[in-house]
Amino acid sequence: MATPTLSELRAFRTAAVTKSFRAAAEQLGVSPSAFSHAIAGLERQLGVRLFNRTTRSVALTEAGRQFLLRIEPALDALGEAVESVNRHRDTPAGVLRINASEGGAQRLMPWVTGFMARYPDMQVELAADGRLVDIVAEGFDAGVRTPDTIAQDMIALPLGLPERYAVVASPGYAAQHGLPDTPQALHQHTCIRVRLPSGVLFPWEFERQGQTIRVDPPSRLRVGAPSLAMDAALAGHGVAYLIERSIARPLADGALVSCLEDWSPPFAGVALYYPRQRLQSAGLRAFIDYLKEHPAIESAASTPHA
Repeated sequence: MATPTLSELRAFRTAAVTKSFRAAAEQLGVSPSAFSHAIAGLERQLGVRLFNRTTRSVALTEAGRQFLLRIEPALDALGEAVESVNRHRDTPAGVLRINASEGGAQRLMPWVTGFMARYPDMQVELAADGRLVDIVAEGFDAGVRTPDTIAQDMIALPLGLPERYAVVASPGYAAQHGLPDTPQALHQHTCIRVRLPSGVLFPWEFERQGQTIRVDPPSRLRVGAPSLAMDAALAGHGVAYLIERSIARPLADGALVSCLEDWSPPFAGVALYYPRQRLQSAGLRAFIDYLKEHPAIESAASTPHA
């Protein structure tokens, strides 16, 4: 029987973690058909079926689960051996994989481009993902999210960029319907809500003088992205709740007007986080050091996000 190659074993583990041949192929940078052929070849070599396949997902068989348990320590040890050698390089090399929300990715991008300019041997994969994923299980080195969503067993490094939400509408809507003067008054307005990938509507939260209010205003229009909520607000279809930075241009141009400013104090922005117990790659350590050297880099881009 031929011995499976290291690339085949890594492909198997990636598919086991992502539970999707397509996602695993994308993560490894190969075509889905080539990936499927590789897994099928591995199964032929071993003489057992490793996955149960459906049209939407894949799941480990019992043989596959036992195989994964046996090879994972060896694959981790090989990865650590490679990283131990990489630490003796003058500059780090390899791939740094980071998972972030759309807004988090946009916030992080100035650091990423600066980091890549300093370390030309490094590659960065920055995934913009609406889901809150398990970065360890899905093979990411680090993630970017707001501090309140980061698990306690992670180390979080704030990026030092505070954010603020704004309640906005078009001048035409304001002229016809007025604007709310309290969060509770939002119930008398046409509101545009954003539905998160988890299926829940993004909450509207306000704070003033230590008082916190969470409002769940009614809405006739619910959209799947903050950019769509901004477009709807610009068109006069109602009141939206958006990150102030993402709508800076229409606010400055007068295309949108804001209200409830005294109920919307700044809050801590996103943070880079990574596992506390896991051995850091040379690339991740170099990126963390780069972030600490450049504690605040403002982005010139303006990507709407929640």
